[in-house]
Amino acid sequence: MATTTLFIFGAMGDLTSRLLLPALAQLLALEPDRSVRLVGVGRRDVSDDEWRERVSAAFGDDVASATRQVADQTTFLQADVGTADGMRTVLDQAGDGRSVLYFAVPPSVAQQSCDAMAELDDLPDGLMLALEKPFGTDDDSARDFNAKLARLVPENQVFRVDHFLGQSILLDLFGIRFANRVFEPVWSAEHIESVVIRYDETLGLEGRAGYYDKAGALVDMMQSHLLELLAVVAMDPPASLNERDLRDATGAALRATRVMDGDPVRSSRRARYTSGQVDGKHLPSYVDEDGVDPTRDTETLAEATFEVNTARWAGVPFTLRSGKALEPAVKEIALHFRPVRHLPQQFSGDVAPNVLRLTFGPDAMSLRLNVHDGTDPFDLAATELGADLGEGSIRAYAEVLSGILDGDATLAVRGDAAEQCWRIVGPIIDAWQADRVPLEEYPAGSAGPEGWPSV
Repeated sequence: MATTTLFIFGAMGDLTSRLLLPALAQLLALEPDRSVRLVGVGRRDVSDDEWRERVSAAFGDDVASATRQVADQTTFLQADVGTADGMRTVLDQAGDGRSVLYFAVPPSVAQQSCDAMAELDDLPDGLMLALEKPFGTDDDSARDFNAKLARLVPENQVFRVDHFLGQSILLDLFGIRFANRVFEPVWSAEHIESVVIRYDETLGLEGRAGYYDKAGALVDMMQSHLLELLAVVAMDPPASLNERDLRDATGAALRATRVMDGDPVRSSRRARYTSGQVDGKHLPSYVDEDGVDPTRDTETLAEATFEVNTARWAGVPFTLRSGKALEPAVKEIALHFRPVRHLPQQFSGDVAPNVLRLTFGPDAMSLRLNVHDGTDPFDLAATELGADLGEGSIRAYAEVLSGILDGDATLAVRGDAAEQCWRIVGPIIDAWQADRVPLEEYPAGSAGPEGWPSV
């Protein structure tokens, strides 16, 4: 296997040590024959030994020999990647095999690097660019950035990283939906009444004010992660799960998606947390968190309902919700089925609609069914059939990183999808900025604002 050179821009940052390096360690442990040369890149003057210590600490003590070899041989390169000279310094270190530039840096720095690369005469063959979200700030800026990237490398060499696409529960969803006759024929508006995709966390701001206070829950979670999950649920069956077919299918679903009834005021809600107890710990009000500007009116809980205007899904509400400092933590994709068309009169008891739930970490699946309850043969009660799908064999970032190192963009966000996600939430952003949707409050540790309908 040819050696792939992985350059990590922002090598000394939190994303690298907390997510990228542990994911790389796991991937190398699972695939010891994979050959990777790791190069950290940053503006600071960092010695190779200092960088190797950082890599080793992130890898952990119990690592395979192939992983230890990567840590022992990694080097650090000081360069200002926002300049043509800095990018030339980096690319001069590219090896004979495939090279990956992983931009673990703010989006503004990534754009500066791409501008700098455009000034260079030539780029290494097969060069791949891995970029963290957000991809632009609206659909116009996303379109401009995509055009800039297209002048550098082909689209299938651009990896817009959304680690939610590497979540093991999402990969389970493909098999559950397409490989089971009990689900595949009923995956449509004829049988499904509503879909809820929810990611409520107990975590508060956790020191991320520098990014989060400018983004909020809508941009941080819904505009990217949750809409990508919606696209996978709503897509028509692709011919295959390869990069072209799968991304064509999810892209078509996103192009058909819009705010429910075209009304962002009626179809969206926002709120932010006040002080309270979460997991037995006191959490201050969001506005009192370090680094927060209270005048921004940043939401920590966002909810919106969308529709997918296709023959498969017309009229079905897709509700997306994500928030911080909430209890209980609910992280799931839930498909609510329509009631049966006719129930014989003799039945009694609690007859509830069927619900299929796919739960994130630890991954699980449950199906609510109505069955006989007690001694009366016609008395019904709802029961849950469940399956524990485990933690997943590989980290979400490791799944995504594997695709990047292999040059397989299947689990990366395509350029048109990035633009569509901004287009979809644009009316909501405009309504919120115009203060047409009130910013409500909820105590940290609660399930959200009082009076919000249950989803």
